[in-house]
Amino acid sequence: MKHRIVVLGAGYAGANVAGILARRLSPADTEITVVNAEPDFVERMRLHQLAAGHRIESRKLADVFAGTGVRLRLGRVTAVDPDGRLVALADANGGGELDYDTLVHTLGSRAADHGVPGVAEHAFEVASRPSALRLRDRLDGLVRQSGGRVLVVGDGLTGIETATDIAESRPGLSVTLIARSELGAPLSPGARGHLRRACDRLGVTVLEHTGVEAVEAGRVRCADGSVLVSDATVWTAGFAVGPIAAASGLEVTGDGRIVVDRTMRSVSHPNVYSAGDAAFAIGDNGLPLPMSCATAGFTSRQAADAIVGRLTGRPIRHTKLSYIGNHISLGARDGILQMVDREALAKPSYLGGRTAARVKAGILAASLWAVAHPTFGLPTRRHHLAEAPDTSAEQLTAQQTAA
Repeated sequence: MKHRIVVLGAGYAGANVAGILARRLSPADTEITVVNAEPDFVERMRLHQLAAGHRIESRKLADVFAGTGVRLRLGRVTAVDPDGRLVALADANGGGELDYDTLVHTLGSRAADHGVPGVAEHAFEVASRPSALRLRDRLDGLVRQSGGRVLVVGDGLTGIETATDIAESRPGLSVTLIARSELGAPLSPGARGHLRRACDRLGVTVLEHTGVEAVEAGRVRCADGSVLVSDATVWTAGFAVGPIAAASGLEVTGDGRIVVDRTMRSVSHPNVYSAGDAAFAIGDNGLPLPMSCATAGFTSRQAADAIVGRLTGRPIRHTKLSYIGNHISLGARDGILQMVDREALAKPSYLGGRTAARVKAGILAASLWAVAHPTFGLPTRRHHLAEAPDTSAEQLTAQQTAA
């Protein structure tokens, strides 16, 4: 019986894991299934551009995995039973269950409302494609009405990119960015100055040291008692992991991320791995890795290397787990590249302007190319599982657990 590997989620991390496993494991004794709720690959890093009105071509996952041996199952994960090694799904046909021997949880993250009233009911977000499309429709309507006020709540990377891209793409709208502290606080002084000049150039109004207590229809109430009128409120104040992992009994952090060891294996359930935003992984500097596309790349490679090593009896390669900096787009022709040190603090120098924008565009293009070619460099011979008198799924799972 083949060893069944199920990958939950086909974002940057999940698609990468599935591609590496298909590239390195023999299809004669392994079966790889990817579960995803949408038929298309979603470029998470470009959803703010989609909302701002840019045209972004979608890639069908069926085309991405065609010819790789990876099976695609469209459906929404509703529950995971790590003790029974089962995944429950809801789909157009009523749902069902998937059995697995090895599970890779890469369901990613979603917008976090932090308990602020009215966010779910009245705010847009750009953490999912459907919501980004709803925001685009709303902005289109405001443009047809000859203007409107857009509030972007949250001055992290997503908030900055969303506010500047909307302001540049839709100059008839009034855009305000609400920052809880100083704008660009984690950046170096030079990069902060560059960011302020970009906001001034694009006409983005910045409200610093401003907390939001509630989002209401047509307005936002701030912690200082002030009220800001809004025709479209965009919530970008952080991300959180969905409840699936915590509800399953896996050991998770307070924000729902799966606690993993250095090889991305769950510390509570050895047949479960995680990568990307869903994993709480410690980097080589001893600090938790941030939720980012770069982290998805590092952790997915490490998870795949660990699975291949344990199943084939080969040494497990340690992938570098590093956080080197931030790449921020400020519209189509400007950007900031801010490198950080081992303590994740901004280095004094930064790169800004068109060069930084081109580098960011190159990163986006490379990430999409890697997803679209999941088994590039496919070897003529792939590794078979560790030899045993009887390579049943149960025995292979026992070998993996003991490794």
